[in-house]
Amino acid sequence: MKKLALTEFIILLGGTLFAWSNFGYELYHWFNNQACTLGCAVGLVNPFYTPCFYGAIAFTLAFVVSIFILRKAQ
Repeated sequence: MKKLALTEFIILLGGTLFAWSNFGYELYHWFNNQACTLGCAVGLVNPFYTPCFYGAIAFTLAFVVSIFILRKAQ
């Protein structure tokens, strides 16, 4: 169980970092009035309305839950 919880923690950590970096990239381009070509928001779309933002929130919540699971497994 401990090994599975650690694996889940590592995967969710990577996903959370990736999701927030994509959102940060979109936010940077939006503040500079540049078109973002990343894929989540094509053109000058408010990045808070994109799937990348909601995915980053979901990954963060899952990551926090995995921290509690990992602590309980130890």
